[in-house]
Amino acid sequence: MMEILSFTEWPHLLQYLFVVIFFHGSEYILAVAIHGQNHVHLNSLLISSHYVLAMTWSLVEYFVEVYYFPGLKELRLANKTGLAMVVIGEILRKWAILTAGRSFTHLIKIYYDEQHKLVTHGIYAHMRHPSYCGFLIWAVGTQLILCNPLSTLAFAVVVWCFFRQRIPYEEFFLRQFFGPDYEEYARRTPSGIPFIK
Repeated sequence: MMEILSFTEWPHLLQYLFVVIFFHGSEYILAVAIHGQNHVHLNSLLISSHYVLAMTWSLVEYFVEVYYFPGLKELRLANKTGLAMVVIGEILRKWAILTAGRSFTHLIKIYYDEQHKLVTHGIYAHMRHPSYCGFLIWAVGTQLILCNPLSTLAFAVVVWCFFRQRIPYEEFFLRQFFGPDYEEYARRTPSGIPFIK
Protein backbone atom coordinates (compact mmCIF):
# COMPACT_ATOMS: atom_id res chain seq x y z
CA MET A 1 0.00 0.00 0.00
CA MET A 2 2.88 2.39 0.74
CA GLU A 3 4.11 2.38 -2.86
CA ILE A 4 0.76 3.74 -4.12
CA LEU A 5 1.14 6.94 -2.08
CA SER A 6 2.71 9.63 -4.22
CA PHE A 7 4.30 12.91 -3.19
CA THR A 8 0.80 14.49 -3.27
CA GLU A 9 -0.92 11.97 -1.00
CA TRP A 10 1.64 11.81 1.84
CA PRO A 11 1.28 15.47 2.89
CA HIS A 12 -2.52 15.15 2.99
CA LEU A 13 -2.33 12.09 5.21
CA LEU A 14 0.27 13.68 7.51
CA GLN A 15 -1.79 16.89 7.75
CA TYR A 16 -4.84 14.82 8.69
CA LEU A 17 -2.98 12.85 11.36
CA PHE A 18 -1.47 16.04 12.79
CA VAL A 19 -4.80 17.90 13.06
CA VAL A 20 -6.54 14.92 14.67
CA ILE A 21 -3.76 14.41 17.24
CA PHE A 22 -3.55 18.16 17.92
CA PHE A 23 -7.32 18.47 18.39
CA HIS A 24 -7.62 15.65 20.90
CA GLY A 25 -4.43 16.43 22.74
CA SER A 26 -5.31 20.10 23.12
CA GLU A 27 -8.84 19.24 24.32
CA TYR A 28 -7.37 17.10 27.08
CA ILE A 29 -4.69 19.63 28.05
CA LEU A 30 -7.25 22.46 28.23
CA ALA A 31 -9.58 20.33 30.35
CA VAL A 32 -6.74 19.60 32.79
CA ALA A 33 -5.67 23.26 32.87
CA ILE A 34 -9.22 24.46 33.58
CA HIS A 35 -10.59 21.73 35.84
CA GLY A 36 -7.46 20.10 37.29
CA GLN A 37 -6.13 16.58 36.76
CA ASN A 38 -8.41 15.04 39.41
CA HIS A 39 -11.56 16.16 37.58
CA VAL A 40 -10.56 15.11 34.07
CA HIS A 41 -10.93 11.63 32.63
CA LEU A 42 -9.91 10.06 29.35
CA ASN A 43 -13.35 10.86 27.93
CA SER A 44 -12.06 14.45 27.70
CA LEU A 45 -10.08 13.22 24.69
CA LEU A 46 -13.51 12.95 22.98
CA ILE A 47 -12.77 9.55 21.44
CA SER A 48 -15.74 7.18 21.34
CA SER A 49 -16.25 3.92 19.48
CA HIS A 50 -18.48 5.73 16.95
CA TYR A 51 -15.80 8.34 16.43
CA VAL A 52 -13.10 5.69 15.87
CA LEU A 53 -15.39 3.95 13.37
CA ALA A 54 -15.97 7.22 11.47
CA MET A 55 -12.27 8.04 11.35
CA THR A 56 -11.44 4.49 10.26
CA TRP A 57 -14.04 4.74 7.49
CA SER A 58 -12.50 8.00 6.32
CA LEU A 59 -9.05 6.39 6.09
CA VAL A 60 -10.49 3.41 4.20
CA GLU A 61 -12.13 5.81 1.74
CA TYR A 62 -8.87 7.69 1.41
CA PHE A 63 -6.79 4.62 0.55
CA VAL A 64 -9.43 3.15 -1.79
CA GLU A 65 -9.65 6.43 -3.69
CA VAL A 66 -5.85 6.81 -3.79
CA TYR A 67 -5.71 3.41 -5.48
CA TYR A 68 -8.70 3.66 -7.84
CA PHE A 69 -9.18 7.42 -8.31
CA PRO A 70 -5.82 9.08 -7.59
CA GLY A 71 -6.91 12.26 -9.39
CA LEU A 72 -9.37 12.95 -6.57
CA LYS A 73 -6.47 13.34 -4.16
CA GLU A 74 -4.83 16.06 -6.22
CA LEU A 75 -7.57 18.62 -5.58
CA ARG A 76 -5.37 21.22 -3.91
CA LEU A 77 -8.25 23.66 -3.44
CA ALA A 78 -10.21 21.07 -1.43
CA ASN A 79 -7.14 20.31 0.68
CA LYS A 80 -6.41 23.99 1.37
CA THR A 81 -10.08 24.68 2.13
CA GLY A 82 -10.00 21.77 4.59
CA LEU A 83 -6.90 23.16 6.30
CA ALA A 84 -8.55 26.59 6.61
CA MET A 85 -11.72 25.00 8.04
CA VAL A 86 -9.71 23.02 10.58
CA VAL A 87 -7.93 26.18 11.75
CA ILE A 88 -11.22 28.13 11.95
CA GLY A 89 -12.94 25.26 13.77
CA GLU A 90 -10.07 24.96 16.26
CA ILE A 91 -10.08 28.70 16.94
CA LEU A 92 -13.85 28.80 17.49
CA ARG A 93 -13.83 25.76 19.74
CA LYS A 94 -10.84 26.79 21.84
CA TRP A 95 -12.16 30.37 22.10
CA ALA A 96 -15.43 28.93 23.42
CA ILE A 97 -13.65 26.71 25.94
CA LEU A 98 -11.42 29.51 27.22
CA THR A 99 -14.33 31.98 27.42
CA ALA A 100 -16.54 29.57 29.37
CA GLY A 101 -13.69 28.45 31.63
CA ARG A 102 -14.92 26.24 34.46
CA SER A 103 -18.45 26.32 33.04
CA PHE A 104 -17.25 24.33 30.02
CA THR A 105 -17.30 20.55 30.31
CA HIS A 106 -17.18 17.78 27.74
CA LEU A 107 -20.14 16.03 29.36
CA ILE A 108 -23.54 17.69 29.66
CA LYS A 109 -24.20 18.77 33.22
CA ILE A 110 -27.50 17.42 34.46
CA TYR A 111 -27.06 18.71 38.02
CA TYR A 112 -26.44 22.34 38.89
CA ASP A 113 -23.25 23.26 40.68
CA GLU A 114 -22.24 26.70 41.87
CA GLN A 115 -19.24 26.91 39.54
CA HIS A 116 -21.54 26.58 36.52
CA LYS A 117 -22.34 30.08 35.27
CA LEU A 118 -24.39 31.23 32.30
CA VAL A 119 -21.80 32.56 29.87
CA THR A 120 -23.18 35.17 27.45
CA HIS A 121 -20.12 37.28 26.68
CA GLY A 122 -17.27 36.91 24.18
CA ILE A 123 -18.02 34.40 21.43
CA TYR A 124 -21.16 33.35 23.36
CA ALA A 125 -22.67 36.77 22.61
CA HIS A 126 -22.84 35.68 18.96
CA MET A 127 -23.83 32.01 19.28
CA ARG A 128 -25.02 29.74 22.07
CA HIS A 129 -22.90 26.74 21.06
CA PRO A 130 -19.64 28.01 19.55
CA SER A 131 -17.75 24.86 20.56
CA TYR A 132 -20.23 22.73 18.59
CA CYS A 133 -20.00 25.08 15.62
CA GLY A 134 -16.21 24.82 15.80
CA PHE A 135 -16.32 21.03 15.97
CA LEU A 136 -18.67 20.80 12.98
CA ILE A 137 -16.38 23.00 10.89
CA TRP A 138 -13.31 21.10 12.10
CA ALA A 139 -14.81 17.66 11.38
CA VAL A 140 -15.82 18.53 7.82
CA GLY A 141 -12.44 20.18 7.29
CA THR A 142 -10.59 16.99 8.23
CA GLN A 143 -12.28 15.20 5.35
CA LEU A 144 -11.59 17.98 2.89
CA ILE A 145 -7.91 17.75 3.85
CA LEU A 146 -8.03 14.15 2.62
CA CYS A 147 -10.14 15.13 -0.42
CA ASN A 148 -12.70 12.50 0.66
CA PRO A 149 -16.01 13.38 -1.06
CA LEU A 150 -18.10 10.65 0.62
CA SER A 151 -16.75 11.24 4.12
CA THR A 152 -17.03 15.01 3.75
CA LEU A 153 -20.75 14.67 3.13
CA ALA A 154 -21.18 11.90 5.72
CA PHE A 155 -19.33 13.84 8.45
CA ALA A 156 -21.39 16.98 7.76
CA VAL A 157 -24.68 15.05 8.02
CA VAL A 158 -23.76 12.83 10.98
CA VAL A 159 -22.23 15.61 13.09
CA TRP A 160 -25.18 17.92 12.32
CA CYS A 161 -27.65 15.17 13.34
CA PHE A 162 -25.68 14.54 16.53
CA PHE A 163 -25.94 18.21 17.50
CA ARG A 164 -29.61 18.35 16.49
CA GLN A 165 -30.21 15.79 19.26
CA ARG A 166 -27.65 17.06 21.77
CA ILE A 167 -28.54 20.76 21.75
CA PRO A 168 -32.20 20.38 22.89
CA TYR A 169 -31.11 17.88 25.56
CA GLU A 170 -28.41 20.22 26.88
CA GLU A 171 -30.66 23.27 26.68
CA PHE A 172 -33.35 21.49 28.72
CA PHE A 173 -30.94 21.47 31.66
CA LEU A 174 -29.69 25.00 30.99
CA ARG A 175 -33.31 26.20 31.21
CA GLN A 176 -33.67 24.32 34.50
CA PHE A 177 -30.49 25.89 35.90
CA PHE A 178 -30.85 29.46 34.64
CA GLY A 179 -34.59 29.86 33.98
CA PRO A 180 -35.69 33.18 32.42
CA ASP A 181 -32.08 34.32 31.96
CA TYR A 182 -31.43 31.41 29.63
CA GLU A 183 -34.77 31.87 27.87
CA GLU A 184 -33.91 35.47 27.08
CA TYR A 185 -30.39 34.55 25.98
CA ALA A 186 -31.70 31.75 23.71
CA ARG A 187 -34.28 34.12 22.15
CA ARG A 188 -31.69 36.66 21.07
CA THR A 189 -28.74 34.37 20.23
CA PRO A 190 -28.63 31.74 17.44
CA SER A 191 -27.42 28.22 18.22
CA GLY A 192 -24.38 28.43 15.96
CA ILE A 193 -25.35 25.30 14.01
CA PRO A 194 -27.22 25.90 10.73
CA PHE A 195 -30.95 25.05 10.83
CA ILE A 196 -30.94 24.30 14.58
CA LYS A 197 -32.85 26.90 16.59
